Amino acid sequence: MPQRLRLCRSVLFLPASNPRAIEKARELRPDMVVLDLEDAVKPADKETARRAAVAAANEGFGDSVTAIRVNSVGSDWFGADAIAMRRCRADYIVLPRVRSRQEMHDAERLTEHPMLAMIETAAGVLHAGDIARDSAALIAGTNDLAADLGLRPGTHNRPALRTALQNVVLAARAAGIACFDGVYNKLEADAGFVQECEEGRSFGFDGKSLIHPSQIEAAHRAFGPSEAEIAAAERLIAAASGGAERYEGEMIEKMHVAQARFLLARARR
Repeated sequence: MPQRLRLCRSVLFLPASNPRAIEKARELRPDMVVLDLEDAVKPADKETARRAAVAAANEGFGDSVTAIRVNSVGSDWFGADAIAMRRCRADYIVLPRVRSRQEMHDAERLTEHPMLAMIETAAGVLHAGDIARDSAALIAGTNDLAADLGLRPGTHNRPALRTALQNVVLAARAAGIACFDGVYNKLEADAGFVQECEEGRSFGFDGKSLIHPSQIEAAHRAFGPSEAEIAAAERLIAAASGGAERYEGEMIEKMHVAQARFLLARARR
């Protein structure tokens, strides 16, 4: 059984080849820091980035969960990544472009770390249920997924991704693990980012992948229970007396009380 990941609202990806970004992340306190060895790092910089990622993960990021995204299984760099991870104190390894449960099993055995699986291909979406069984969490890789599905490039392809994204959430929930929405390609936390966060939360995602520190606060607001939601949950729990009953013009039962209790537990976390 893989180690389950605690709830996170913000998953900040940063290049392991960028010392300034690493140091800045120590001040920002995202819920999770992902030191990236894959797409964000040029081939010529892979070895230097790998050493920097191990050193940074061994030092830690305070209360933030620390993860390292290695290069994909079958790439020229995965073997060296896997060996380096064995002497690394990162909490998790992020495996990109996962297509099967066997890939997860093999990677976890080689790296000796619990794994977060990135679902970034059509095959990954179709096998997400099996992949989730050996994962600590699922991360939707929306850019690669859009490309694999043949969608037009750009920031306006979310409607075409909805079925795939909801399948990722379904797979995670069936396995009892967390799941995180993909990145927003603009660097700002603008209205489009906020809207995408709200949509991701409405789908059931626990948090969002980020590519810029300016997005952390907005992600925390979107994926963390608001004061109004906390107050409403507390009122519902106090009013419930068991069984189906009328409450504030709606019908509630044990399921709604359980949801309210989960929301309060999330707020405490």
